[in-house]
Amino acid sequence: MRSTLYELTEQYMMLLEMAEDPDADPETLAGTFEALEGEIEDKADGYARIIRELEAQETALKNEEARLAAKRTSISNNIRNMKNSLQDAMVATGKTKFKTELFSFGIQKNPPAVMIDVDEADIRSIPAEYLIEQAPKVDKTKLKADLKAGKDLTGIAHLVQGESLRIR
Repeated sequence: MRSTLYELTEQYMMLLEMAEDPDADPETLAGTFEALEGEIEDKADGYARIIRELEAQETALKNEEARLAAKRTSISNNIRNMKNSLQDAMVATGKTKFKTELFSFGIQKNPPAVMIDVDEADIRSIPAEYLIEQAPKVDKTKLKADLKAGKDLTGIAHLVQGESLRIR
């Protein structure tokens, strides 16, 4: 019976304990290591095959999401353009309200929307009661660049080097 990756990991840990024992038989140790090494390599190959298949599926799904998003955008634009054309024709002909067998058509007023008359550069001219306070946001890109450049930011930030599995 083949071992699971979890079981193989436990067996490696037991092998490590055996190797640390000064009374362990070197031949037994070598034979056990060779058997485990082949099994974990087989497991790694199996994992890699599955990972590659899942990565291919993930890429295909991302591509399909992008394709569908582009299609949705195109449809939304078509809807907006058709509504605008119909509204323009209704206004131009003076027929702003009518019914057909299937639908009712009418042009109505939308709720009022606020338009800001000042430029964003002149936002200080707007009274404080109309402004929303926002919390400062940390610029991690600048912090990273400064830390990489050797700037001392002790107590503020530091770089962390992680690890991840690469399968080639």
